[in-house]
Amino acid sequence: MGDFENKEREEVFSKKVRAGKRTYFFDVKATRSNDYYVTITESKKRFEDGQFIKHKIFLYKEDFEKFAEGLTEVVEYIKANQDVVEKRYEPGQDDSTYESNGELVERNNFTF
Repeated sequence: MGDFENKEREEVFSKKVRAGKRTYFFDVKATRSNDYYVTITESKKRFEDGQFIKHKIFLYKEDFEKFAEGLTEVVEYIKANQDVVEKRYEPGQDDSTYESNGELVERNNFTF
């Protein structure tokens, strides 16, 4: 029963992705029986008080295929129906610029 006190499992692998004002963490963790699963965490800093707000989902190996199929389908739908510009953010880069196709570009002053 002491296992409930330790909600975080052993981290096997981690990938951090910075995307503008958000950071995503893709973590592979292991259960007590050494089964792997993925946690996907979105972290965003709240302007009002500087606190980080985190949202997390757990993805288990038996769901990988269906999850990947669904994600691929919705991404392809968006790409087919709207222009998608991949933005490359550099560490320490301010929010007024982003890198697009290797060039630093001024960001427009509008929100989505």
